[in-house]
Amino acid sequence: MSLGDDTGRTRTRLPEAGGDPYGGARRNGRSSSRSLVTVVGVVVLLIAAIAFANRGGGDSDAEEGGDSPKAAATAPTGEKPVASGFAHDRQGAESAAANYAVALGSAEMFNKARRDAILQSIIVPARIADFEARLDKAYTPEFNKNVGLNGDGTTPEGLTFVSRTTPIGTKVTESSSDTATVEVWCGGLLGLAGESSTSPVTNSWFTITMQLEWTDDDWKIVTHSQKDGPTPVPGDKRASSADEMAKAVQEYGGFTYAR
Repeated sequence: MSLGDDTGRTRTRLPEAGGDPYGGARRNGRSSSRSLVTVVGVVVLLIAAIAFANRGGGDSDAEEGGDSPKAAATAPTGEKPVASGFAHDRQGAESAAANYAVALGSAEMFNKARRDAILQSIIVPARIADFEARLDKAYTPEFNKNVGLNGDGTTPEGLTFVSRTTPIGTKVTESSSDTATVEVWCGGLLGLAGESSTSPVTNSWFTITMQLEWTDDDWKIVTHSQKDGPTPVPGDKRASSADEMAKAVQEYGGFTYAR
């Protein structure tokens, strides 16, 4: 849940983890895996997917008469895949950047047609072809295998691919009437949930910088880059079991609207 304060900044509350540990120690290689590819200008990519193989099951609303939500695909909740119609001001730019961070971290990014549709929605027209070309070169079979997927981008049988990005806060560093540079501090989850997983779900922290331009009555991305941190001190909570993590991902849909 995102909460706005009087300063226009955003705070996002993440759920705590608990339960039995699984999958060994926290991986230090997550940041290096994120730096394998680029969106524009830098060889980095916002790695994110939301259980690509399990997309087809509706939303995560509670069943009528039931005490728990029904299991559902982990596609983002909401009617639109990418939020739009942001205000023509600093706060609108921050909201756009936060939502675009979520969109760039969705499962659709691993599917060529869906990825192109997202880029058409959030990139300035003059840069769409460049973004498409760079991402086509990035999402290769080798890259998919590097994050635990099959070469074609599907999830190995019996596992759930978890990759989500949650904006923690936003900051405008430069702005004019029609341009804005916004930094989005994010937390992310990446890995494969399931008993046979050799790449358990881990978390990371990173900051995305987007240069936005007011185009066609909305904010659009001109450039995008990413760096690690700020990273908080890890807590003393024990990791959930593989089954608990897989169940959580299947029952709790992601978000299409972040701020």
